[in-house]
Amino acid sequence: MTYWHEKEFEVRDYECDMADGVNNAIYMNYFEHARHCMLKEAGIDFAELARRKVGLVVKRIEVDFIRSLVSGDQFVIKTSISRISRLRFEFTQEIQKNPEGTIVARAKLVGVPINAAGKPFMEPELEDKVNRLLNKYNSDQTSNDLAHN
Repeated sequence: MTYWHEKEFEVRDYECDMADGVNNAIYMNYFEHARHCMLKEAGIDFAELARRKVGLVVKRIEVDFIRSLVSGDQFVIKTSISRISRLRFEFTQEIQKNPEGTIVARAKLVGVPINAAGKPFMEPELEDKVNRLLNKYNSDQTSNDLAHN
């Protein structure tokens, strides 16, 4: 899997549960923050969309937990995005512990944009930014594939 975006983190003490590992719900926050960072770098500002009553909502999420992180661990979340229909997108994410790159968790998330009425809707400005994001990473991937052949 080729990931398009990387975001580094460090586990904070208060994110751990009584078993001394990161609480499973915290991983959802990590994944979400990494997705928002990727989108923001592409000019898609989650907070600005919300102010305009455009929501980017999670339709489905699936996480495979492989290992636990503990307080002080350094890790990176790698993220990519693909379009699976006109209105639905799939984010694929992986958490790797630094410095060794051990895989900690993998996630797949399906998201959809909605309007103020809660109906699936892609406004033209968002459509343009999403298409530029997908085109950028798809062309980067094609260039990488050609370089390795």
